[in-house]
This record gives sequence, C-alpha cells and structure tokens, in this order.
Amino acid sequence: MSDERDYGKTLNLPKTSFQMRANLPNKEPLILKQWDKDKIYKKSLEGKEKQFILHDGPPYANGNIHIGHALNKILKDIILKYKRLQGYNAPYIPGWDTHGLPIELKVTEELGEAAKDMSPLKIRDKCTKYAKKWVQKQKSDFIRLGVMGDWDNPYLTLNPEYEAKQLEVFKELYENGYIFKGLKPIYWSPATETALAEAEIEYKNHVSPSIYVKMEANSDLLEKLGLDEASLVIWTTTPWTIPANVAICLNAEFEYGVYKTEKGNLILAKGLSEKAFADMGIENVELLKEFTGDKLERTTYKHPFLDRTGVVILGEHVTMEAGTGCVHTAPGHGQDDYVVGTRYGLPVISPINNKGHLTEEAGKFAGMFYKKANKEIAAHMDETGHLLMLKEIEHSYPHDWRSKTPVIFRATEQWFVRAEGSDLREKALKAIEDVDFIPAWGRNRISTMLESRPDWCISRQRIWGVPIPIFYNEATGEEIFYGEIIDRVIGIVKKEGTIAWVKYSPEELIGEELLEKYNLAGLELRKETNIMDVWFDSGVSHRSVLETRENLKRPADLYLEGSDQHRGWFQTSLLTSIGSTGDAPYKQVLTHGFVNDGEGKKMSKSTGNVMSPDDVIKTYGADILRLWCASVDYREDVKISENILKQMAEAYRRVRNTARYILGNTNDFDPIKDRVSYDELPEIDRWAMHKLETLKRKVTENYNKYEFYNLFHDIHYFAGIDMSAFYLDIIKDRLYAENGDSVDRRAAQTVMYEVLVSMNKMIAPILSFTAEEIWSKIPETSKDAESILISKWYENNDQYIDEELAAKWDQIIKIRKDANKSLEKARQGENRIIGNSLDAKVLIKLNDEGLAKLLEENRELIEGVLIVSSLEIVSETDETFTEGEEVEGMFVKVLHAEGEKCERCWKYSTEIGTLEEHPTICPRCSEVLSK
Repeated sequence: MSDERDYGKTLNLPKTSFQMRANLPNKEPLILKQWDKDKIYKKSLEGKEKQFILHDGPPYANGNIHIGHALNKILKDIILKYKRLQGYNAPYIPGWDTHGLPIELKVTEELGEAAKDMSPLKIRDKCTKYAKKWVQKQKSDFIRLGVMGDWDNPYLTLNPEYEAKQLEVFKELYENGYIFKGLKPIYWSPATETALAEAEIEYKNHVSPSIYVKMEANSDLLEKLGLDEASLVIWTTTPWTIPANVAICLNAEFEYGVYKTEKGNLILAKGLSEKAFADMGIENVELLKEFTGDKLERTTYKHPFLDRTGVVILGEHVTMEAGTGCVHTAPGHGQDDYVVGTRYGLPVISPINNKGHLTEEAGKFAGMFYKKANKEIAAHMDETGHLLMLKEIEHSYPHDWRSKTPVIFRATEQWFVRAEGSDLREKALKAIEDVDFIPAWGRNRISTMLESRPDWCISRQRIWGVPIPIFYNEATGEEIFYGEIIDRVIGIVKKEGTIAWVKYSPEELIGEELLEKYNLAGLELRKETNIMDVWFDSGVSHRSVLETRENLKRPADLYLEGSDQHRGWFQTSLLTSIGSTGDAPYKQVLTHGFVNDGEGKKMSKSTGNVMSPDDVIKTYGADILRLWCASVDYREDVKISENILKQMAEAYRRVRNTARYILGNTNDFDPIKDRVSYDELPEIDRWAMHKLETLKRKVTENYNKYEFYNLFHDIHYFAGIDMSAFYLDIIKDRLYAENGDSVDRRAAQTVMYEVLVSMNKMIAPILSFTAEEIWSKIPETSKDAESILISKWYENNDQYIDEELAAKWDQIIKIRKDANKSLEKARQGENRIIGNSLDAKVLIKLNDEGLAKLLEENRELIEGVLIVSSLEIVSETDETFTEGEEVEGMFVKVLHAEGEKCERCWKYSTEIGTLEEHPTICPRCSEVLSK
C-alpha cells in the first residue's frame, strides 16, 4: 500500500506513524514474559460461570517434542483461547505420561552394569528424575509455542494423587467384575521381556518362513472317509508354534477334498486346492472324495514330531483367503485359536519363555530362540517327510512400537480387563452413540475396533509403573482382594506414591487391624510384582485429573488427539470409564492426522526430512507455525516444508500489513469522540461494514465447528482482497486529501478501527503474539481488557448487514475489475498512455440499461472507486475500446486525463492554479488547506 503522495503537511503527521516490524523470533519471548508477569492465563478464567473442559491427552515424557506435538498442542490452544474470549471458563491442565518401558530402558541403559545390582527403589527414583527432566524440557517448548495453561501445576501420571485415583479405578473395575487373571495368548516382546497391549503394536513388513505341512490322520478319521491313508495339510508362517499344535480347525460349511498325489492322500479345502498345490509344486492330483468340514469334527491325527494326538475342530474364523482351509491351531499362540480351543476344552500349551526361547515342552528343540527354531523345525519335518513346501515370504507382521522388533503370540498368566464375555463392549458401543465425533468417520472407526476388541492385557513385567494392588497367600497362591485393604493401600499411595508398594511389606501395607479382620495374620503373604499397562495409567486420567482438580468436571467437553488414538487413549479412556462409572468420559472427540513432509512422505531422521518446531520458531517465529496449524485441513494427514512455511509467512504478511496500515492511518483517531455513526457513513464505508459483519459471523461459525482452515482463508481473503486491494486502496484519497477532522475522513477511520478491532479478535486464538502486539497499539480508552486474550469476543450487529447494498457493490467491483485491466494495459508498452491510474480519463459504455443507469447515478463514486481523474459514460464506441470480461456488454477506453496534475492529490484538473495562493493544486485541495 505504498504511495508517494505527500499529504503530511495537511495533517501535521509523519508519513508512517506506526512501525510494526515482524521479527517474531525475538519479540515473542518478550510477550510470553509479559503474559506470565501479568498472570493473563489466570485472569482469562476469572468471573466466568460457563465451563468448557478440553482434557489434555498426555504426551510421553521422553525426548524432544516433534512437529506432531506442535500441531496437537496448538490446535488445543486455539480452541481454548477462542472459548475464553467467548466467555467460557476454559482451563488447560497439561499432562504427561511418565511411567513405562521406554523410560525404564533408557535409565538402565544409562546406568549400564550398575543397574544389575541396583534395587527397584533406586531404579524407580532414577526413572522419576529422568521423566521429570523431560517434562521440564517439553514444557518450556510447549510454552514457547504460545500455548497458555496452568504450566505450574500440570498433571503427571507419577504424582501420588494421580496414582491413588488410578488404584481406585482399578478397584472399581475389579469389584464390577471386569478385572481377572488368566492364561491367555497375548502380544509378547522377547526384546523387552514384557506383555504388550494392542495399542502398543505397529505393523511393518517382515520376512517369515511359509510352510505347508501334512499331519497324518488316525484310524477314526480314516474310517470316516473310508480310506487307508490320508493327511491333513496345514499352512503357517510360524513353524516355531508347531510344538504347541493341539488341533486343526476346519470350517463346517466348506467343501473339502481328499486328493491323491505323489505325497500321499492330502486333505484341504477345494476352493484353495489349486493355489496350494501350485505353491507346493504338486502337479498330478486326483480328487478321490469330497465332503463338508463338519464330517470330520472330533476325529484325530498324529502330531508330526511329538507324541501327541491332535483333534479336528470347527471354527468360523477359517476363511478362503489363504492357506488350505485346515488351520493349524495352537491355543497358546493365537487369539482365534484360544477362543475356539476354549469352546472345545483344548489345553493351552505355550512352550516358550520370556526371552523367546523354546522350553522342554518343545522336545528336541528346547533352548532354541524361536527364529532359529523356525529353521530347525522345518528341517526336521523335511527329513521325516512331513514338510511339503518351504519358502520365505514378506508380509505385514506385528512389531513392538517401542523396540521396533517383531513380537510373538504367547500364552502367559496376565491380568486383563474383561471385554469378551462381559457387557463392557456392548455398553461402550452404546455410550459412543451419544458422542460427537469430528470427523464423523471417527465413530465407525472406534466402533469397529471395539466390536472385535479382545480382553485388554493390563499387566507388565517391569519395575517402573503403578503396581497391580493384589496380595497372595504364598502357600496356596490364592488372590487376596478386599475393598478395605485396597482402600488402605490407596490412602498410603496418596501420601507417598506407589513407591510405598515397593518399600513396604505386605503386612505393613495391610496393617494389623485388617490382617486380623480378614484372618491373614501369620500367613506368608506376597505382593503382585507386575505393574499396570501405561495405557491404563493414561486411560484413567478422566478420573485422576477431572475429578481431583478444582474448576474441572467430567465428562470432558472435548478430547483432541491424533487419529491413532482411536485404538489408544480414546478407547482405553472409554473402557475404564464405562467399567467404573458407566458413562463415556467425553462429549466430543476430535482427531487430527499425522504430519508428513512436503511430498507427503513420513518424516524420519534416516531420510533427513524431519522438521522440528524449534527450527521453525528460530527462523519464522511461533505465530507462523500456529498459522500453519490453522491453515491445514488437520482431519487428514498434513504436509509441512520450507516452501509451505514461506507461503504461510506471505499470508501472515498480508494480514499483518493490513493491521499495520490501519494503525498507521488511525493514530489520530479517538474512537470515543471521532466515531461517525453508521447512518452518516458513505456508501462504500457501509459496504465495508457489511463485509466485516458477514466475515464476523462466518469466522464465529467456523471456530464453533473447529474448522480453522476455513476461517483463516476467509480472514486472509478479507484482509488481502476486500480491504488492502479494494477498500483501503480507494479511501486513500479521503484519508490523505480531506481535512483531518472532516466527516469523510473520520468515517473511513471509523470503519478501519472497527475492522482492526474485530479482525484482531478473530486472529487472537491463532496469531496470539501478533494480536497482542496490535492490541498494545490500540488506544487504551477503547480497550475492554489489558490483553487481547482476556478481552470479550466481538458482538454481531444486524444493522451492518445490507444485502441490497452488497449486491450493488458486487456489480461495481466487476466494473472495476474490467476497468483495471484496461488501465494496466494503458501502462504498458512503448506507447503507454499513463503511468499512475490517476493520470487517466476512462470512457465506459454499458449495453445493459440497468448497469448504465447505475454507472450514471454513481459516476463520481465510481470515479473514486477506479482511482482515476475522470470518468465519462459514452453511448458510442469504436475499435479502440476493449470489451470487458467480467461484465457482459461493457466496453472501456483509457485516455490521458485532461488538464494539469495537482501537486497534492495527483488528480488531473483543468482548474489548477485558479486560486492565487495555491498555484499548483486543485480547488478541492485549496479548500482543505484553507481550513
């Protein structure tokens, strides 16, 4: 918006009275200090009765924050700042997940050999210090993003108050029948020697041995088929589980065949036989018999290398997707196998230890690591003639998301939250019917996961975490659980933390009175050594935080996390809530996608495409990162790159420059005494107020829908197009050439001031630092608060809405666009006609009578809109006229304006010098100067 005209002598003002340079990396820390000094967060909550609770999902206290953290925290901050401006008491209590394997592994790694001789108490102490160190580091990084909250009192899952409430929730789940101990196949990590929850699993490509194995039918099966010899053919990618085989599962309704081959008579599903034989390299086959799977139920076969008889069973999980239709069944190593095995009363055999080595139950393969056993078992079966095919295949396989190593399915005695065979899943599915999911597909996603959810394994074989509060009678192995005993433990933990479980004996924890009451005195007691899954830790935060803090309530109004939390925190929070209090912990669930690089590729250190929040802030400032968060459609995966950030900086510059220009041209405006009433505003000013009022409503609507990407696009367009490129450009003449106190000039300032204040409130939740800086430049007399972040949201004003006026100006804008194209053309080439648009006289012919009348009645107005010295409406045209593109039947011709150029306003006039005292300026400017 640069202009070389010198109007300064008119107003006795410098050309630019307001200098506001960005320099965000250096300015923002100063604003943060001021917010802290003035206690702006605390003040933003005061005196507000309406509550809005966004409950923070805790990031893990291990390592520097990444760009995904920044997206998550900034989105939360935008929502909460908006709600506070709207008059809500909307606190932000940040939290951290501080227990678990990664911290324990990191600490023991740092300790080295010393860790082996260190007591659990000392290791836990080291883990506490390690976690708190990263909490402090991450906290300072989140604050630097401009995220406002109660940073002095965050919630940590290691805090005694939190841990005590967690044990209380465990007690409620136990008493409600949802906690049990059982032998079940679970995900097990040999690398870290602990059980894993489903949420701790990620799928990656893995190379496994693919084998087809024949298992010889016993006489009862052969008798059913009327044969002397036959074998069932199974297919598996885990040969190491063959020692645990106790059954082969068929589908009762599938058609099966007995095929005569050079490898003997082989039994497999007809629908899979062609592919299976091709895989095995068996060419000459003859179908001897066919039957449905139910015919062989409860018949038997021989294990290929153990002295064991297996049984044929039926199951609906057997499909035609792959294999042979005869499914190798080891209830100790698979969920489907376990479920069907339970129905048939099959033994749960799991011949593998914590480290992934086979046990004595595996016979000659005992002691082998399971990967080595894969090869040895296959080789042995090849020697004995049972192996029909072996090849390696690459397929998707579950991995431990912490150690990034493959997991195994292994039956161990663990603690579970009961999802199968209880009403927990049904109640959870019912509860989410009343939850609003954003995007809407989130409901289907979490519902699908809940419908097939197995029992939740919540026990971990580690030191660093919240203990499972169960005692045992050492002599009998009997569990000891009494409400009063758990309540006493909870009371101790509330004072000392769960370190008390490690520090005190069972007798000290239970106390003499309760030992006597429950006939435990004199018995040898032991404590459960397993700790709880960290997903249980974070999953009870709706109780441990929302019930224990003043100014909070449950259920929360909003949970906001990444889309991966449908299988993580959203789900574990729901299950612990349903199991303990019977309701959902949240009213709304909003999810965002992952952050990828500019090409849509996943960020990783190895590929060198990682962009850290710290690097962005050092270069651009936090407001640019905040703007990026608001501009992307976060419901899907989003992209960030240097080029994208440059685009954000350019968009930011347009909004900032609009504010800068307005501040520079309203510095002599007192909104209390200089404001012009709406009725006195010129037409173009009323049009600007209509555009502003329309924008206000759209912005509020999009904030309410959390669609920030729409609202900032609207703000950006308004600032860059409606204001800078149109309105502010047109009113320059009024601002600079009219008398300082003239109604016309004050009217323009009135509009600009309204635009500035409203637009500043619009951007405050997003561009918080910039909005605060703008606020500091606004006259104190017109502020409703010391900080923009504790001011009130703007109010709608129906008086400003004028659709008829807007329709008229839509036509004028189209006329301007066509005229501007001709003006631009007249500036170009060797034979250019004009330099500046004020050098021009514009001739316009309109074929449309209505538009022609509009132009005639508003000629002087439109002359100002076009920013030309003269506008003439003509009835005839020739070949030198240019036909318009925006307005059909409009023809434009540009001539050089007649007369001389006014030295002050740059308009051409035939009356320059008619006043002796001002020989170089036009009569209008002479009149202004004389005043």
